[in-house]
Amino acid sequence: MQVRGLLTRDELDRYNGLIEVGSFLESQQRYDLSYHVQKEIDILILPAIERLKEKSRDRDRATAEFLESIKRLQQEDED
Repeated sequence: MQVRGLLTRDELDRYNGLIEVGSFLESQQRYDLSYHVQKEIDILILPAIERLKEKSRDRDRATAEFLESIKRLQQEDED
């Protein structure tokens, strides 16, 4: 779910189209073809997964900076 929120408009349109095709193929019990559609979806969402990872790294950096600033303040108080 988080990954879908990071798709660009074009990626999201393509994703929704592929999901629709995959659902139709599964309803027709064409699992052989729906497998290929799923592989395309997996490839399509890779950039969004990288964006999610980058957001996580940014959050980790901000947390580390915050904790370091608290540590500095504590050291200053002790001095």
